[in-house]
Amino acid sequence: MSKQITIGNISIGNGQPIAIQSMTNTDTKDTLATISQIKRLQTAGCQIARVAIYDSECLPTLRAIKEQLTIPIVADIHYDYKLAIASIENGADKVRLNPGNIGSKENVIKVINVAKKYGVPIRVGVNGGSLPVHLYDVYAKDKYRALFLAVKEQVDILEEQSFNNIVISAKCSNVVDTITINKLLNESYDYPLHIGVTEAGTYHKGAIKSAVAFGALLSQGIGDTIRVSLTDDPVNEILVAKEILQSLGKYPQGIDIISCPTCGRTNVDIIAIAKEVEEKTANLKGKLTVAIMGCGVNGPNEAKHADVGIAGGIHEALLFKKGKIIKKIKEEDIVNVIMEEIHKLIT
Repeated sequence: MSKQITIGNISIGNGQPIAIQSMTNTDTKDTLATISQIKRLQTAGCQIARVAIYDSECLPTLRAIKEQLTIPIVADIHYDYKLAIASIENGADKVRLNPGNIGSKENVIKVINVAKKYGVPIRVGVNGGSLPVHLYDVYAKDKYRALFLAVKEQVDILEEQSFNNIVISAKCSNVVDTITINKLLNESYDYPLHIGVTEAGTYHKGAIKSAVAFGALLSQGIGDTIRVSLTDDPVNEILVAKEILQSLGKYPQGIDIISCPTCGRTNVDIIAIAKEVEEKTANLKGKLTVAIMGCGVNGPNEAKHADVGIAGGIHEALLFKKGKIIKKIKEEDIVNVIMEEIHKLIT
């Protein structure tokens, strides 16, 4: 089991719930837009937000975020160690350093000293596409060894300075590579693991890649915090992450929608109903299983474990709870009735 690390008001590792992260895609210099997006992320269920600190003009926004919001903020740093130091001094709850471009050991030590002073964790964030230059020859022969060495070299520097407030990650755009390197890191370190498939792609492809990689790792107890990377609205990263965790039984709350794929027996628009109910329940608090079934074959019987559900008939549906039929509903009333029942159960 990994050791526990605290990031702002969130703890990860040592059996703590898997924390969901995302990263803003606004220009960090645009304070209002960045704060607005973080609020949307937090409402959706984001627990840790990362922002790109790419020059000193981003720092006022970091200060403003910390003044107005309670969500832990990670400063994403590349190339300039001074920005890492300034971010910590301006309230960052964690900094991410990329060993591939952060510079000399001496500069990393300077960051460590400030992180120690403020009690701020450092994430060693290795990326398969931006390794330290001297490791590219190794990568050509054994990419997993190269990724591992990129992590190890940076962790060694931290540990030499008696700094153990560490989170590690090694991200790849390939699912199998992501699974393989994270298994290797898990075997070698007890620091919390931040897992993700980097540059995963658009909503559809990125969600699938992330689900496959996270499912393979989290089901084996590997991973302490996750970020689904999508070329999309970051809020969708949170929704996908919640669904992945929920499917693995690792999300403490949320409405689990189970629905049939429909067939020739279906006489109501189950596809539209399921989509609408899913959208309306996306941000509801509580833990329920809701069944949207097309007919009596997979209605109350197959979904009798559901807290509440419907089974379609001929332009109507049966409402059932825990497998017990309650009443019939007209097709046009199905969504409203099922939502009323959901709200009754979670209040």
